[in-house]
Amino acid sequence: MQVSVTDAKAQLTELVRRAQAGDEVILTRHGQAAVRLVPVVQIPDRETKRVVLNEIRASGAARVSPGPCAARSQDFLYDEDGLPA
Repeated sequence: MQVSVTDAKAQLTELVRRAQAGDEVILTRHGQAAVRLVPVVQIPDRETKRVVLNEIRASGAARVSPGPCAARSQDFLYDEDGLPA
């Protein structure tokens, strides 16, 4: 969406709302693109990142189930005398 700077003065609140919603808003001056409105992306602080990572680790650990014993996983390659089959 392109809006002239003079028109944008009257509808700035709506233009900001649309930019925050993800719409591309470009302000023009004399028919040429001059400014693009984009939302500010919040960067999480260290503590927030730590909490999220701990939650991910906890959810992953809850889903882990023991599998078959790896020590016996290649027994099919050998016969009862321990020779290659």
